[in-house]
Amino acid sequence: MASTAASAPAVPSLNLPPSQFARLQPHAYLLAHLSPPSASTQPSVRANGRAASQFRVTSANAGSLTHTNGSAVVRIGDTAAVCGVRAELLHTADIASWSVSNASDEEADSATQKGASQNADDDRNQVQDLHLLVPNLSLSTGCAPGLTPGAPPSTLAQSLSHEILSLLHTTNLVKADDLRIWYQPPNLESEEFRNAAEGMEVDSEQNGGPEPEIKAFWVLYIDIMIISWAGNAFDAAWSSVLAALRDTKLPKAWWDADNETILCSDDIADARKLSLRGLPISSSFCSFEADAAAGWRAVVIPSPEELKSQGQKEGSQQRWILADPDGYEEGLCEERALIVVDNEDGKTVILKMDKLGGWGMDSDDLRQLVDVSAERWQEMKQILDQC
Repeated sequence: MASTAASAPAVPSLNLPPSQFARLQPHAYLLAHLSPPSASTQPSVRANGRAASQFRVTSANAGSLTHTNGSAVVRIGDTAAVCGVRAELLHTADIASWSVSNASDEEADSATQKGASQNADDDRNQVQDLHLLVPNLSLSTGCAPGLTPGAPPSTLAQSLSHEILSLLHTTNLVKADDLRIWYQPPNLESEEFRNAAEGMEVDSEQNGGPEPEIKAFWVLYIDIMIISWAGNAFDAAWSSVLAALRDTKLPKAWWDADNETILCSDDIADARKLSLRGLPISSSFCSFEADAAAGWRAVVIPSPEELKSQGQKEGSQQRWILADPDGYEEGLCEERALIVVDNEDGKTVILKMDKLGGWGMDSDDLRQLVDVSAERWQEMKQILDQC
């Protein structure tokens, strides 16, 4: 009679689900995706399935808020930002350093005698000096588990607000003339004085009369709320600001000389949109590097022979530059880059380039990132034009 061999006890599997592996060894998990073993047929992709230079799916919707002069919602992946623009009047009489006579002469000269670049510089100085653009970003919306709703502004929120304000001034996006409210004093010596109407528009052809005066400015309060945060909050916030400013309409306003105040028209047909300068699009990147001191490096990093065949030195660290990093990738990368570009007559113009947190990115990397940012500009233009 044959004896039945006792079955060996089952050995428990040591494999971990991907979700647990990602939480326990986040760096190894991302590195295993970006640098799979040579024997594997798995392509080099990020943990979220995107290629290194691929951005998340982006959508935009303008005019979402009713009690604003302009608004927009922009979603980049799982990161969503809502922006509302409110316009308020600032009388020149309330500006301590304002001199109506001197300012009107300077503005009239700049409008007729100076070139376009000089006018842009004047606009930038006036918008910045008078604080006509006031952005404020809030993260206290319950957008992420670590951010308490209703909490005071965090350091990150204040930093993002400052970055948006700095970029508004750097790009000179909003024209100061769109925010000015002019008044043409009547010519008391003219025969047409008796027919002058209140709130007369600036007449550049008037000869021998007094110079036009600036009586007030529109101040734009730009409120941004991050309602869902899954990494790369700046690109989502800046895109929402762009979309909201493109949607902003200012009511027709004029100076009432009899009552010495500003009057606004209730007719929506009289409202006018802002004439923005260009379309600056921001693209964020981060640099992920393999950790040579980790014990799992020999498993997921090619052997020295393979590195040599690829033209790399033994022991050299591999590095990947990831576009539009999500929250998981941002926690694993220290070196970051921000590139803001625009397109003028078919040519890419770099408006801003920031790099911080390391020294791995060189000039060749930045040139490639500019090309990626130029492609992103084309994509974002189509999205914003359709919203």
